[in-house]
Amino acid sequence: MSDRHHDHDHGEHQHPHAHTHPHPRSRLRHLLTPHSHESADKLDSALESSARGMRALWVSLAVLGATAVAQAVVVVVSGSVALLGDTVHNAADALTAVPLGIAFVLGRRAATRRFTYGYGRAEDLAGIAIVLTIAASAAFAAWAAVERLLDPRPVAHVPAVAVAALVGFAGNEWVARYRIRVGREIGSAALVADGLHARTDGFTSLAVLLGAGGSALGWQLADPLVGLAITAAIVLVLRDAAREVFRRVMDAVDPELVDRAERALREVPGVREVGELRLRWIGHRLRAEVAVVVDGEATVRAAHGTAVEAEHALLHAVPRLTAALVHADPAPAPGEADPHLTLAHHASR
Repeated sequence: MSDRHHDHDHGEHQHPHAHTHPHPRSRLRHLLTPHSHESADKLDSALESSARGMRALWVSLAVLGATAVAQAVVVVVSGSVALLGDTVHNAADALTAVPLGIAFVLGRRAATRRFTYGYGRAEDLAGIAIVLTIAASAAFAAWAAVERLLDPRPVAHVPAVAVAALVGFAGNEWVARYRIRVGREIGSAALVADGLHARTDGFTSLAVLLGAGGSALGWQLADPLVGLAITAAIVLVLRDAAREVFRRVMDAVDPELVDRAERALREVPGVREVGELRLRWIGHRLRAEVAVVVDGEATVRAAHGTAVEAEHALLHAVPRLTAALVHADPAPAPGEADPHLTLAHHASR
């Protein structure tokens, strides 16, 4: 029998037995039953996750923008270098919404003959831009702190600095929780990294509060030393965000997802064994490629039916999986040559 391929591509091809639901009621039913695996429903789910990501970006942009403006006013009147570093970091964090927003918009575009997997990987590029932004803000905070250490000056309006620090903490922590929650729910590593960035800003705002306390006691070095502590905190979150984005760029997935997929496939009637299984993120959506072993004497139609059931099981078992390619291999018979022997000389390339 010939090998069978089955690709559940929800962006361009409708499966023969899938049913479309143009009526608005079906859209409401989709929102109430997110486990649906039909092509139209999966496309709606992908668009909904992008829309949620966009909402998270613009809401957090507004909150962080207002926070940064309020802090900037206090920086001008107080001259606090620690608050300056925190303000710049907040402004940079707000601006990271721009590349990520562009990535979410691009991710909605349909696949083309040039970009056959679509534009979802634009989120990975946005994640790299976010990491670079975090690194730049760390460098600026370090420069400002070292300069003030070399030329100490008193901080004016210490109570206003303390209030600005508390405002910075509250705004950043709210944004961090919101971004991380939405990012994990829709599977966006870039949005999670952006949330971690905001969380660090919140803790650095608390550090500014400590610097204000030191300045109130007459210790001029407290402000620049806190600025250096802020730099160290930014470097730590830079490490975490860079690791998250690096793994996504390198197509890393949680091994638990692979285990879950294998367990689901082995429970499918007709699947004798699970061969090579690969999962990869494209933006905040997963794709799967898997080879399953079926009865070598089965008809092409029966093997295809098993492949469809295997795909069905994957779509239910793996969260945020929107496409699966299932390849059916015949179970080996005694004395039969390896059906993939023709491909052996390509294996080392």
